[in-house]
Amino acid sequence: MHRAVFIDRDGVICRNRDDHVKSWEEFVFLPGALEALARLASLDLRIVVITNQAVINRRMVPMEVVEEIHARMVRAIEAAGGRVDRVMYCPHRPEEHCACRKPQPGLLLMAAEELGLDLSRCYLVGDAQTDMQAGRAAGCRRYLVLTGRGRKQLIQCWLSGERGFAVVPNLSAAVDAILRRENGATPPLSFLPIHRKGDNR
Repeated sequence: MHRAVFIDRDGVICRNRDDHVKSWEEFVFLPGALEALARLASLDLRIVVITNQAVINRRMVPMEVVEEIHARMVRAIEAAGGRVDRVMYCPHRPEEHCACRKPQPGLLLMAAEELGLDLSRCYLVGDAQTDMQAGRAAGCRRYLVLTGRGRKQLIQCWLSGERGFAVVPNLSAAVDAILRRENGATPPLSFLPIHRKGDNR
């Protein structure tokens, strides 16, 4: 079976906007993201972008515009020497209680079925607690970046007791950690031991 790196979009690859990315003109790659994706492309791993895009069902951005943003994102990544094997998004609002909106693992499960993935040997990189929850539910090795919402979301992880993931500064650092692991080196970072109050494990 194949393996993959799942990467959240907003706050990891591009700048997170409070008013959402509504057009290609509002899509801005984070510093170092294109270079990181180019390095990642050297590995025998599928690269899958997974993103919640409730702006579609909220009627803020048409699905066709979201897909055009993704198509142009992929072309820019390829022009920089990287690749994206699949872009998967959830269009649903939270109140629709779907199975694909993170923190549900539906997007990862769909990717596993379509691409023949062993999720227990896959990686996930995100900037939110919901990313970490989806990755945990799917059994992936997880990295929380401190770009985007990462710093505030790290606090939420502490408060909720979410644990078992590594914390890295940005996508570039996450890719470096994955490269080291894939090349047989022990990454010089530890998985964050987040404990609830009174938990002595």
